[in-house]
Amino acid sequence: MSTTIETVPIDLGVADPLPFCSRGPVSAMLQRVLVAPATSGLPVDAPEIVGRALAETGDTLRDDDLQLALFLMYALHYGSLPGLDASWEWEPSLIAARGRIERAFEAALRDSAEVIDPPEPDRDAVARWLFDLTAPTAGPGMSRYVAKKASLEQLREFLILRTVYTLREADPHSWAIPRLSGRSKAALVEIQSDEYGGGDPARVHATIFAQSVRGAGLDDTYGAYIDMVPAVVLASHNAMSLFGLHRRLRGAIVGHLAAFEMTSSIPNRSYGDGFRRLGFGTDVTWYFDEHVEADAVHEQIAGRDLAGSLAEDEPDLLPDILFGARACLVMDDLVGDHVLAAWEAGRSALRGGVLPDLTA
Repeated sequence: MSTTIETVPIDLGVADPLPFCSRGPVSAMLQRVLVAPATSGLPVDAPEIVGRALAETGDTLRDDDLQLALFLMYALHYGSLPGLDASWEWEPSLIAARGRIERAFEAALRDSAEVIDPPEPDRDAVARWLFDLTAPTAGPGMSRYVAKKASLEQLREFLILRTVYTLREADPHSWAIPRLSGRSKAALVEIQSDEYGGGDPARVHATIFAQSVRGAGLDDTYGAYIDMVPAVVLASHNAMSLFGLHRRLRGAIVGHLAAFEMTSSIPNRSYGDGFRRLGFGTDVTWYFDEHVEADAVHEQIAGRDLAGSLAEDEPDLLPDILFGARACLVMDDLVGDHVLAAWEAGRSALRGGVLPDLTA
């Protein structure tokens, strides 16, 4: 069965150096200019293009054009898309355009991630609040569906959706390392050291995940499946980039990581079980099994030594620590709800809503 992908083609006059299409006027403009050296800034009508897109969007978190635009601009900092010219990374007109979109994006995240009954800025109190916030629920969820029901096609879709972040796993949170000090910095480095394999390149989590992608018959090239990824998945990754790249939001990236680690171990056990159920071997399940053990340790470090210590040492950051944690859960829920709604209706969770033949 073929995949139906809604795209906005662009004409670069040469072979497209990016492995995906634009989704509207802002991302089309960026794909035209970011592949060449930054000699004169964005086009003169760029502010009008960005302003119109912001004025017309009905939902920033699900806006294909705006989220792909942010993804492209953040990719300059990661170096994750070789087709983008690095000279644009800090180009003033691009940073100004990004800032306008970021302000709308951050406002939407804050509106969606209200914090109720905040704790005192005490290490143990913050940890307890985070553990309560991230406690497992008994209701249906994507991890349970993957473990018990997901088909082969759905498991491949699951991996495709995760490639946006997991092929760059840990990188967004690592931006916070030079922005912290003392106890929280040491805790973050301890967590990130494990994420990067503890000195063993074969055990880098992104590398292990790439092996899972290949083992499932998919392409592990970063960006290969962006055309198939809905805006809400891009938004989930963009939220991490937003928090990590702004020093003023260092509390939010710490809270995000804490919630991320605290909600990882149990779901990853289910994900591994789902792949085993359909006969996949350790080349695919290793990534998920690795996180069952590692993140059970990380959640303790993240809750107390990272988030709790940061709140205690810098009490002014407490609101953003809590906001970052809530935003992590909100975005995870939006992605999970999107995927489950599609699968339970017999549709693909990928853009286009058609189950693709990924084995061809």
